[in-house]
Order: sequence, then C-alpha cells, then structure tokens
Amino acid sequence: MLQFYLLSIVFNALAGILIISRDSDGIPEFKKNFFSTENETFRLVVGVLAAVIGFLKLLSPIEGDVPIIGDLVPALTGFLAGFILVFEYYRIRSTVNLPENAERLDKVLLRNKKLIGVAAIIGALLHFLFPKALLL
Repeated sequence: MLQFYLLSIVFNALAGILIISRDSDGIPEFKKNFFSTENETFRLVVGVLAAVIGFLKLLSPIEGDVPIIGDLVPALTGFLAGFILVFEYYRIRSTVNLPENAERLDKVLLRNKKLIGVAAIIGALLHFLFPKALLL
C-alpha cells in the first residue's frame, strides 16, 4: 500500500532525526513545545508509530514488489528506531532497576543508537529514491 510506503519514509526519517538529535552538541536550544526534539511525549509517539509502521510494512508490500524482502530494510530500521525511542522513554521514566535482559538491550542498542538513527535516515532516503529496489 502506498500509504504505508509514505508513512514508512516519513517516520523512519523522523525517528532517525530524533535519535541523532539527542545529546548532540552545537544544536541551539529548542522551545519545549510538543514538536520539539527534546519533548519526551513526542519522541514516544514517534517511536510507537515508527515501530508499528515498520511491522505493518512487512505485511503490506507495494504492488509489484517482492513481499517481505522488498521492504525488509525500511521495516527493520523503522522498527529498531521506534523501539529505541520507546525504550529510552521507558528508561527515563522508570523508577525500577532494569532487568538483566533490558541491561543487555541497553548495552547493545542504546550504545549504537546513533548508527541506527543514521541507518533509518539513509534507509528512508533510499526507499524514497528507489521504491521498487530489492531489499529497499
């Protein structure tokens, strides 16, 4: 479906930008409104939507494209970027110590989150430029 194609591109790029913008030096302070990159609620909403759209992207390929394989990269990067944003929100808001499995996720995903953010942005850009390419 073309709707999921557009949503996948938009939310992959937005989630990637939100992941990269955290802890960045040299970026001017934004106002704390809803659309700010530092607003936790906005980051959570984008994270949930990116993860859900990443999952749904696997189920609804573009007409004429190879099912699952044709949308694998944008779906995985969207799901991972969304998961990182949701996990960061949980980690910031939670008062409970993380379980051992969550500590492993913290070490693997959150230490490499900038790389995943860049991959989400590049995946969105390539998916926009080459809509029917295999593995994009």
